[in-house]
Amino acid sequence: MPEINPAGDIPARKARLEQIVADLLAEAKRQGASQAEAGASSDDGLSLTVRLGEVETIERTRDNALGVTVYFGHRKGSASTSDFSVEAVRETVEAACRIARQTQEDPCAGLADAALMAQEIPDLDLYHPWGIGVEQAEALALECETAARDADERITNSEGATLNSHDGVHVYGNSHGFIGGYPSSRHSLSCAVVAEDASGMQRDYWYTVARRPGDLDAPEVVGLKAAERTTARLGARRLDTRQAPVLFRADVAVGLLRSLIGAIRGASLYRRASFLLDHLNRQVFPDFVHIHENPLLPGGLASAPFDNEGVATRSRDLVSEGVLRGYVLDHYSACRLGMQTTGNAGGVRNLTIDSGDLDRHGLMEAMDTGLIVTEVMGQGVNIVTGDYSRGAAGFWVEQGQVQYPVQEITVAGNLRDMFLGLRAVGTDTDVPGSTRTGSWLIERMTIAGE
Repeated sequence: MPEINPAGDIPARKARLEQIVADLLAEAKRQGASQAEAGASSDDGLSLTVRLGEVETIERTRDNALGVTVYFGHRKGSASTSDFSVEAVRETVEAACRIARQTQEDPCAGLADAALMAQEIPDLDLYHPWGIGVEQAEALALECETAARDADERITNSEGATLNSHDGVHVYGNSHGFIGGYPSSRHSLSCAVVAEDASGMQRDYWYTVARRPGDLDAPEVVGLKAAERTTARLGARRLDTRQAPVLFRADVAVGLLRSLIGAIRGASLYRRASFLLDHLNRQVFPDFVHIHENPLLPGGLASAPFDNEGVATRSRDLVSEGVLRGYVLDHYSACRLGMQTTGNAGGVRNLTIDSGDLDRHGLMEAMDTGLIVTEVMGQGVNIVTGDYSRGAAGFWVEQGQVQYPVQEITVAGNLRDMFLGLRAVGTDTDVPGSTRTGSWLIERMTIAGE
């Protein structure tokens, strides 16, 4: 079996990974497995961090990974390795088989239906390698951090600027005869700084991420945004306890969408551990809300032609007209629920909530008086009950205008009420990442402070 050369060309690397997966599946069959699946990847990466004008860390990575799951009827065993040698692959399959023979039968253990496997692997424009060297990476990170540190004399310290560039190939196959793979790349630049004045110190950050290096924001833009976000927090106060409208800034609203996905994920549902249990085809948002995923979006940061079980992905609505239209299921959870997989093994892909007509300033005017949340802290989200209580920081608004920054407060409510109390979604969707949302204006929440 050939070794993988991470520096090799993509078609050759992909072909070698496909052969390794095919050989592994054949070995699993030889050892008596009734079904098997495997994933193999080969990745290259560079990560460089500068802090206070000096290089702090440089990390070059060249990683191989191979995971296999075998089934003996409805008994399941899994094992993994980073060694692609013939002996290591055989030993990995043997380990998975030993585990499977010792486990209890689970009637839902097994592969997704063969008819659901992806029949075509479209080119989704996911692979744009950078080939950046250490010197260029250092120069870009330094430019980013310097822009942040020089933006305001109140910037007194830095947590650094980090440039990451990774690309590789992933192949998945199973005993249905499906083997598919594709290359991908991901690049990012981030910066975090500390500002200080008589009121104390504050810290914030910003970042940019893209498949194409040319789509990254300029280093100066990232640095200036990090500085702007940090200095805006100086002079923060506490609030007394009250109830008021709350505007979750777009980068924080992403977390509310993640809470929705957590509540409609198959594992939460079949365990009966979700506040949205039995809510399919019921109203969970106001009727203007449309939430959908598009796994086949060209160049999307979460795009994929098939999920982690080989099932073809497709665009679909999760919420339309405020009604929950679908769950997020892999094969196992779908089986437990008596349903069919939705092609979401590995999660949702390119999740989007449609925007309304108001930008962030328009949302502030619509709110009139209330709180803008720009950061949340802690783990106070209970998916079982929907209770939401998190430490927060942000800005207090009166008559549609920011009055002062606030900190050391808690925002609390219940996700069911928060979702139904969503008044508007902003047009400010310029948040890096695979989830697209504007700011969320929630009708009313409890703000706990002094």
